[in-house]
Amino acid sequence: MLFLIAFVGAAIIALVLWKAMNSGAVEFPQPQRQRPVVRPTRPSRVSGPDDDPDFLRQLDEKVRKRDEPPSP
Repeated sequence: MLFLIAFVGAAIIALVLWKAMNSGAVEFPQPQRQRPVVRPTRPSRVSGPDDDPDFLRQLDEKVRKRDEPPSP
């Protein structure tokens, strides 16, 4: 009988301790989510006139007009 009383007493003490720990009496700091690092974007590379498609198209048109024979 004494064993049963000791067991019930230990269970009650364990239950009280478990409830005290989970009731928020002891709050552990939660790790905060870090925001993703926003890196500045590099400005687009400046293209020279020999890389510019519009410039190349206009240059090609000028060369074709110059090479065409004059119309009568």
